[in-house]
Amino acid sequence: MAASFYENPDLKRERQSCNFDKDEITNLIDGNVEKTKYRRELVEYILSDPSLKDPIPVEYLSHEEKYAAELKKACLLVQKMREPVPKEAKFETLRKRQENGKPLDIGVGPSSVILKEGNALGLHFVMFIPAIIGQGSTEQQNKWLPRALNLEIIGTYAQTELGHGTFLRGLETKATYDPDTKEFILETPSLSAYKWWPGGLGKTSNYAVVMAQLYTKGKCEGIHPFLVQLRDETTHEPLPGISVGEIGPKLGLNSNDNGYLGFDRVRIPRDQLLMKHSQVLEDGTYVKPKSTKLGYATMVYVRVFIVQDMAQLLRKAVTIATRYSCVRHQSELKPGEPEPQILDYKAQQNKLFPALAASFAFHFAAEKVWNLYHLATENIGKGDLQMLPDLHGMSCAMKALSTSETAKFVETLRQSCGGHGYMVSSGFPRLYGIATASETYEGENTVLWLQVARYLIKTRMDGSGGQSVAYLIGSDLPDNKAVDLSLDDLAMKELAEHGRQGMAPYDAWNHSAVQLIKAAQAHARYLVADCFVRSVKEDKLSGPFAELKTEHLSQLQAKYMELLSIIRGYAVNVVDSFDIRDEALGSVLGCWDGNAYQRLFDEALKSPLNRNAVHRESFEKYLKPLMKSKL
Repeated sequence: MAASFYENPDLKRERQSCNFDKDEITNLIDGNVEKTKYRRELVEYILSDPSLKDPIPVEYLSHEEKYAAELKKACLLVQKMREPVPKEAKFETLRKRQENGKPLDIGVGPSSVILKEGNALGLHFVMFIPAIIGQGSTEQQNKWLPRALNLEIIGTYAQTELGHGTFLRGLETKATYDPDTKEFILETPSLSAYKWWPGGLGKTSNYAVVMAQLYTKGKCEGIHPFLVQLRDETTHEPLPGISVGEIGPKLGLNSNDNGYLGFDRVRIPRDQLLMKHSQVLEDGTYVKPKSTKLGYATMVYVRVFIVQDMAQLLRKAVTIATRYSCVRHQSELKPGEPEPQILDYKAQQNKLFPALAASFAFHFAAEKVWNLYHLATENIGKGDLQMLPDLHGMSCAMKALSTSETAKFVETLRQSCGGHGYMVSSGFPRLYGIATASETYEGENTVLWLQVARYLIKTRMDGSGGQSVAYLIGSDLPDNKAVDLSLDDLAMKELAEHGRQGMAPYDAWNHSAVQLIKAAQAHARYLVADCFVRSVKEDKLSGPFAELKTEHLSQLQAKYMELLSIIRGYAVNVVDSFDIRDEALGSVLGCWDGNAYQRLFDEALKSPLNRNAVHRESFEKYLKPLMKSKL
């Protein structure tokens, strides 16, 4: 039966019994009704274009072919977003948006609908443009931002080096000011100083925001951002002194040409130091920023974006596993009765429903930290830097927790689908590749946990801090006894004990790291839970959600099992309300129609090995001689 006319009877029965408004959840995730309408039209506009479809699965392409195929779609998508929308009723919202002078979104959101292996243009939108906005002066923004927004130039963000990542002070790339020529000289002094990992750097970008140690008048002033041209704008050939290339295959995201970059005394004009917060005058005089933290604004922005991305990724993973668990029948729950849906097994619910809850929790947390970011950015523009420490602490905590938990959930959800979840066509390998990559890029999680811990310890010792740590100083909750501070206290006691033993502060910190990380993780979980509870109390969401109160702690296991049974009746319809198109989901197991087995088989037939009944070359060269030989 054709997939488009089929609906699995188990899924159909679940959907017919839905007793809540799915649009309520859909609109909540999108932001409001109007945003849902816009998103749906935009997705349909993209997916209805045959030029944006894959002629063959990208998994069967070579490394080079995969990059070219996905880059082609990314570029065609940008061009499509610039074209006038057809005068069709189904695109009314998009057309009115254009008529009102508002461009269609061309960033990583729309591209995720069609790009499964990463986006070579992604860092241009997520880091290069935000770096110009956040770090460039008004004059620099006027010069470079229009060109970047129009994609006349394509950029990336080059910070991580072969020998250093999260420890920014250890970066080795040098930018030495020459007052005679009013230029900076960029150098890569060693192999470990090569920039390594920036997305889109290998073959796509012709510009980069490069983070380098600034030297002027014989003194190092620390890490600063420089706007550097890497390739000729006409030929795309690397400029003299630029060594640039791609670093090779990775666990995932292999159409994203992560690259390496080295400089051999490359000169750039003085005004290509991004000078919104600090400057080097023509004579080499250095003008300090109000705060050294201002230079890290781009990374904070990206960490906020990652939390949003993890919530979206987790929604995809839990949709796949829940729908498949509904259509899959296995074993005997009751002797003599038909095989039940595996969704009816408590052990399966235990794998699925915590991830389902977490997808909402991370959504609310992302919303919270996004609002905090915008408020802090607005205050920074007015010269008020007070929110910077709290923004840094919260973004580190949310990035580390959302990525680590999402990676664990995706793997658990993959296992919940049995052997079929191991197939690339299930969608799980791709989702896991993205989630686990997020654990290490834009701040390796262990380092971020320790940064969060440092903020917590400082808050407890000073008795003051921002909104996210207010509960540590008793200024946020009416009942301070409701907050368990034991992990923070244990970490502080351990630090103090090592100090009494005569350890230097840095040694004491190192020896207390395990306890400090646990305290930071507990803090992050509290923040996520707090965001979740507050959102429910504010009536943002109704339905199958329950708040665990202090009096429930003694009955925790029984309450948990009760909630599993309750959520079982809602699960399929909740994931349906995520409103993810099959093409964007990218999974034969999680398609809306539930025709998983037919789709699995159809996908298997696409394998190049199935073009012929016999793989003649390998049979004649290897198998046949082997079978005829004697041991």
